Amino acid sequence: MTTHVLILCTHNSARSVLGEAMLNHLAQSLGKDVRAHSAGSSPKGQVNPFALQVLNAAGISTEGVRSKSWDEFAQPAAPQMNIVITVCDSAAAETCPYWPGAPVKVHWGFPDPSNAQGGDEAKRTAFDITRQALGYKLLQLLALPLDTLKPAELQAALSVISRS
Repeated sequence: MTTHVLILCTHNSARSVLGEAMLNHLAQSLGKDVRAHSAGSSPKGQVNPFALQVLNAAGISTEGVRSKSWDEFAQPAAPQMNIVITVCDSAAAETCPYWPGAPVKVHWGFPDPSNAQGGDEAKRTAFDITRQALGYKLLQLLALPLDTLKPAELQAALSVISRS
């Protein structure tokens, strides 16, 4: 059974998109039945070009990646989420829509790489550092026995990852 993971950020243009693409790439590479999605509470409507650049430079597909509202995943036809991860503090503080199936929720905060000071190279570096940091946590998530963990056990394991 596929584990669906929703990664949330306010604008769904940087961190959450990096997480979605990274998790799908890593899950496929490791043969894990995990499907990542991303969304935002106030989507920007476009993905930050630096996010696309660092993903492509790392050999990660950006096909189908787009900025979208979290309302899309609260619809009856949407896949039922097992895990919801917020990656920015403002999204973590917002009241999320009702997610069918009562998914496990966790906050993994990362600074916004689009706020990096300096020119394009500094921003690209900030995006790549964020991609790598997210990847580290996502690999830990994929190492979990997702099919056998009870919700409380999964919550505890994801909370440990949030502190790593």
